[in-house]
This record gives sequence, structure tokens and C-alpha cells, in this order.
Amino acid sequence: MAPFAIYTILGLGVPTAAVIELAFRSNSGKVTLANVRTVTHGVYRLGFENSLLISVISSVIPGILGLVLAYAIYTSRGSLLKRVVAAASGVLANFGGINLTFMFIATLGTTGVLTAWMSVVGLNPWNHGFNLYSFYGVAVVYLYFQIPLMVLVITPALGGLRPAWREAAENLGASSFRYWRTVGLPVLLPSMLGGMLLLFGSAFAAYATAETLTAGTVTLTPIQIGDVLNGNLISGEQNVGYALGFGMLIVLAVVMVLYILVRRRASRWLR
Repeated sequence: MAPFAIYTILGLGVPTAAVIELAFRSNSGKVTLANVRTVTHGVYRLGFENSLLISVISSVIPGILGLVLAYAIYTSRGSLLKRVVAAASGVLANFGGINLTFMFIATLGTTGVLTAWMSVVGLNPWNHGFNLYSFYGVAVVYLYFQIPLMVLVITPALGGLRPAWREAAENLGASSFRYWRTVGLPVLLPSMLGGMLLLFGSAFAAYATAETLTAGTVTLTPIQIGDVLNGNLISGEQNVGYALGFGMLIVLAVVMVLYILVRRRASRWLR
């Protein structure tokens, strides 16, 4: 464990401590709250609001769709299908950045393949208000890797739904809807919430996909931090980027605590 612990401290612990310290330092090195106050107003506050909103959208919708897909695969009789979906989900959950952006531009861009096909039948999404390079366009692209990630996370939890419970409910006269309302969903709810929290953290910290898709026109906190690293900032606000990072650390810390709590609850059904 020593090499891993040293690597974690140097690669995660030291940078985190540096971000927290410099978030409360002025350009002259004095302790100040000015940086934190700056990121809670104006365009920086808007960046946090947009990041939180897109994270909620990119966690709730993929969370529900991922659960439905995972259950359909889990209850199927084809073992080959299960292995293929598991392997594909592992690959697609880590697929993003420039490659994913190019794929969606070639598919759903103004001259994309799917856009052209839909135009033939009069369903061009761009003529009905859709814009791939907007806030909601980024949310659509995030679904591509968020849904497979949810499939990976929720599939083990489906093993906690024992067939005997379904049989007992049916023998007592319960309908399928009543079984899911009183047994299935309550059992899966902690795992489902835990999966959504992971999706929230993944979307909240994503940078490359949104940056390459919108060229920074959508105000998101990771993009604002990237602008600071590239030198695109107001004079005298050199440490504002650290304050933005500190704000992201707080949000992700809350997500981690909530995830640990719900996973502890969910582990009761996986024993």
C-alpha cells in the first residue's frame, strides 16, 4: 500500500492542499476572502449554476435510462449479450473529449449524417430549436458516456433483487406494479441514488467535451478554470482560479459523503 499511498498524496493530496491555501491568498500573499467572494458573484456564480444544472440533467435522465437498460440486459437469457454490453459499457463510459465531440458533430451537426436523414422526412432538429453547440447540446452529448456508466454501476445492485421475493409477492396476489412499488424500487433506490451521485460528479468535473464542443461559449466552471490556466483573466485575479477549484472541491466532497451514505445503505441488499 505504501507506493499507492505516496502516489495518492503527491498526485492528489498536495495539489488539493495547494488549491485550498491559494484560494485564500491575495496576489501579494496575504490571507484574504476576496477570491471566494469573487467566485460567488457575476459570471463565476453563473458558471457554478450552469455546472450544477447540467450535472443534475446528466445524472437524473441517464440514471433512469441506465437502470431500465441494465434491468433489460440483466433479465435477458443471452449470456453473450450480457458480456458484450458489459464490455461496451466499460469502453463507452470512458469515451469523451475531442473524439466524442467530432463524432457528434459528424452525426448531429448542421450537416451531420443523422441531421441529413431527418431532413428528408422533415424532422430536421435544427429547424425546431435544437442547437448542438448550446447548453442543452452539451447535455445531450454527456448522455453518451453517462448512460453506460450507470449501467456499470447499477448492474451489480440488480443481483440484490432475489427471485424469491418476486415469487412471494405474486403468490400473495401482488401485481407487477405493486411489486416494484413496495419491493423492487425501495431495494434499488439506494444503489440508484448512489449511481446518480457518481454521474453527477462525473458531469460536474467534465471539461474536454464541453470545451471542444462549444469553444468555451457555454459558461461552466471547469471551462472557466481552463481559461484561467490559459491566462484569460482579469488583472489582479490570478488566484480566482484556485477559488473556483476550491468551490468544485466543496461540491465534490458533498457528493462523496452522500455517496458513501447511500452505498452503506445499499450494501445491506448485496450481502
